[in-house]
Amino acid sequence: MLEWIRYGGEGLLLCIAIDYLFYSVWWMIFLLIPVGIWWVLQRKNACQIKRKQRLNLQFKDALSALRISLQAGYSLENAVLETYKDLQKIYQSQDEIVQEFRYLVRQMRIQVPVEQLFVELSDRSGVEDIENFASVFSIAKRTGGNLAAILEQTAVRLSDKIDVKKEIEASIASKKFEQNIMALMPAGIILYMRICSPDFLNGLYGNMLGIAIMTVCLGIYLGAYQLGRKIVTIEV
Repeated sequence: MLEWIRYGGEGLLLCIAIDYLFYSVWWMIFLLIPVGIWWVLQRKNACQIKRKQRLNLQFKDALSALRISLQAGYSLENAVLETYKDLQKIYQSQDEIVQEFRYLVRQMRIQVPVEQLFVELSDRSGVEDIENFASVFSIAKRTGGNLAAILEQTAVRLSDKIDVKKEIEASIASKKFEQNIMALMPAGIILYMRICSPDFLNGLYGNMLGIAIMTVCLGIYLGAYQLGRKIVTIEV
């Protein structure tokens, strides 16, 4: 709820800023509501992506702790419980992996099978690595496979994938910064001209032709922004 309120406020401020820069007509704020909604959805989607990335990193530590517990001779259920205790020492109570394992422990106490819980976790998370692990884990549990070896192989593969993603992120960090600067420049130029040379743009405000021209410019601007975000977004 707090995220929706925050992003809704940002969307409203964006509509006000666009109205000032492109239209300077108060009633256009209401027509710009779709842009505000688009911004809210963009921010929510970015928040979900970051949450998945955090959960993916945290799941790597959970797999390592679970593997160590199984190698120490714990049963699968007790290994999950010990993993939950270890995660509480590493992460805070509001972190995603702690919340998920807290839910797993509660469900195990009412006799829900562990493999089913991991499948449900993969469905909730939407993280590809967790989905793959849940599928392999479920098959291994039913067929009596070596769970410790499976966990070790999965942890190694997940670690390698995370390292590759970090290298890619580091290599394009400067490009992301440049993209953010380029995205702000058109709005900055218009703001500069409105403050320093207001007469220069007067012909584009307060008339239908100017509104039409500025709407086309705004559409190109938003399209270029969206394209730039997609270019610098790489999924591994």
